[in-house]
Amino acid sequence: MDIRALAMGLAFAFIWASAFSSGRIIVGAAPPLTALCLRFLVSGLIGIGIALALGQSWRLTRPQWRGTLVFGLSQNALYLGLNYVAMQTLEASMAAIVASTMPLLVALFGWMALGQRLRPLGALGLAVGFAGVAVIMGSRISGGVDPLGLGLTLAAVLALTVATLAVRTAASGGNLLMIVGLQMLVGAAALALAAVLTGERWEIDWSWPLILAFAYTVVFPSLVATWVWFLLVRRVGAVRAATFHFLSPFFGVGIAAFLLGERLGPADIAGVAIVMAGILAVQLSKQGPAVAPAKGRDGS
Repeated sequence: MDIRALAMGLAFAFIWASAFSSGRIIVGAAPPLTALCLRFLVSGLIGIGIALALGQSWRLTRPQWRGTLVFGLSQNALYLGLNYVAMQTLEASMAAIVASTMPLLVALFGWMALGQRLRPLGALGLAVGFAGVAVIMGSRISGGVDPLGLGLTLAAVLALTVATLAVRTAASGGNLLMIVGLQMLVGAAALALAAVLTGERWEIDWSWPLILAFAYTVVFPSLVATWVWFLLVRRVGAVRAATFHFLSPFFGVGIAAFLLGERLGPADIAGVAIVMAGILAVQLSKQGPAVAPAKGRDGS
């Protein structure tokens, strides 16, 4: 993996993890589904506008359209929608930790349900990773974590696995920024419907932290992180790109502690370190010999 791919992976992991803290600020002052819908609407329109200015086309291939729809519904609507609702009562650090277990769940599902071969390093990584989750869960549950919020985040991470499987199709070919913008609009439409059906009330406690958190989330987690992720997948492949998820627990817990003042006890620190080791082992076990990827039209 070259220096550029490493920088892209680190940037993605940091921005992706930071979205839990900015999201926690937003849902503390605004209705979650409506706020998320507006976030994706603004991000999608900006992304499509920039894509058109760069000469990118609406004309996607059928696999690209399918991947864009699945990605928009599973990640933006289901995964983030469930997490935003959960973070009304659940700490951002806890949501980030649960979400970061996605590589472990993908490997476990592939082994148990699809008959995929699991190397010894991968099996060890699964055991270690879930042990780390158990350490954190035990500490947080004894401290009074909201069971409904925790259940919603668990459902959300299952939706994220679907989005991860769809990203390879969506990322193939050109028009990357257009795809990013379109999948944002897909998520916005689904969330608008969900907000109407659930009768979400429009009550906003306006403040500078809310405005800054919303602006940051629109630009960085919505547009920049998704665009960087697609470029990273094209550059090194989905398996190697997913390796960077092992940093998400560290970044997620650290940012939440620094920005929101969320508690960080010895069990949390130990559990995060164990989860990181497990995720890294699982991802490394999947890697084969490095193959130089073909460069895209944008030189990436």
